[in-house]
Amino acid sequence: PHPILALAAVAALALSLSTTAQAQSQAASAPGSKMPSTSGAGMGTGMGMGMGKGDTHGADQMHKAMTSGMDSMKMMKTTGDTDRDFAMLMKMHHEQAVDMAKTEIAHGKSAELKAMSRKIIAAQQKEIAQLDKWLAARK
Repeated sequence: PHPILALAAVAALALSLSTTAQAQSQAASAPGSKMPSTSGAGMGTGMGMGMGKGDTHGADQMHKAMTSGMDSMKMMKTTGDTDRDFAMLMKMHHEQAVDMAKTEIAHGKSAELKAMSRKIIAAQQKEIAQLDKWLAARK
């Protein structure tokens, strides 16, 4: 399959899974619901999926960043130039990763994940700069 379409399909699947899990979690916690609660079970925590009690602000921020980035990627008009389209979509994808990593640093509790987030930010920012340079050279 076309690499850009494959990337878009993976991103759409992630958004779909997140939305479905969030809807199931909300339905399970509704008053009088007969559905078993999914809080803390299944696919894990974060981005609205099975979040139990605790600080959901960071997870909400990550979900908004992901959704906003997905919307931007969906609205992007492809040029027919696979290289250019890849560079533009990958840049958006990396920007989402940076936003999510910043949220982990601000709201997360795990020292290990915070350290990983710092590495992700450095690596993704370097690749964003490389993609920007490549795009600028081909205007």
